[in-house]
Amino acid sequence: MLARLLFFCGLFLASTSVVAMTIYKSKDANGVVSYSDRPSKGAKVFVFRDRMVERLEGQVYLDIKKQQGADSVFVRNDLYAPVEIELSFAGLKNVSGAPSRPIRRVLPARSNLRLALLTATRAGKPLVYTPAFKYSLGDPAGAALAYRYPLPWRGGPFRLSQGANGQYSHFGAKNRYAMDIAMPEGTPIIAARGGMVVKTENNQAGQGTDPSGNFVRVLHDDGTMGVYLHLMQGSVSVREGQRVGVGTALALSGNTGNSSGPHLHFVVQRNTGMGLVSIPYQFNQPVGALPNFALGKQ
Repeated sequence: MLARLLFFCGLFLASTSVVAMTIYKSKDANGVVSYSDRPSKGAKVFVFRDRMVERLEGQVYLDIKKQQGADSVFVRNDLYAPVEIELSFAGLKNVSGAPSRPIRRVLPARSNLRLALLTATRAGKPLVYTPAFKYSLGDPAGAALAYRYPLPWRGGPFRLSQGANGQYSHFGAKNRYAMDIAMPEGTPIIAARGGMVVKTENNQAGQGTDPSGNFVRVLHDDGTMGVYLHLMQGSVSVREGQRVGVGTALALSGNTGNSSGPHLHFVVQRNTGMGLVSIPYQFNQPVGALPNFALGKQ
């Protein structure tokens, strides 16, 4: 079992060396799954999917209070973190007071703010408009402070199975500098930096509906956020709105979401202007890389 796990995790590293390499997945008569760079009878091309984009909807929303001849347009932020919002209006008919340009603001955590008061140009006629609303978690003001992260787990030693710019899944703005650490399911995951827990998912089994699987997102004091993904179902031991310190137990590692093997995906993100991006970080001690088993190098 350990050899299979090591082989499997080595596939992640292979992507950083040979981007165009094709990996094949096969299953023998005993149900044992194997991965290889050489095709065999009945083998299928293995496609790695690991998008790690957890959903944050439902806690930031428009709240329009209608009165006779006027609409008060509020934005409500129920998250334990600031959010940057952008609001504009289109299709205006019988509307006065709509801004000519999009409104962009940062709403503090747990706040409710009126952004527009729309009134009827002609009394007694309905207001007609279509709001366009979007938001991004975090405040783009300020800068990330230098910090070296303690290892966010207990036990090991474990090895890096996919690093920054890994071609299997660590590409795109949100995950470019993420690290995947291969470890057995049930490994204790701890906070690598203090902050406020702003979002968790704890109920996903297997692949589920969220690519991130179960996760914990922690907002640090400098506005950056540490995100711990693919956690074991039911293991998250912190709640949204809880303050945690370095070493606080968060959950157990798992293999949920779009994960193709047991591991912890750890990424540090910040809002740089209506969008989260991953930023480079370093652990405070070395984390080795797995041998590239897929290419036969040990």
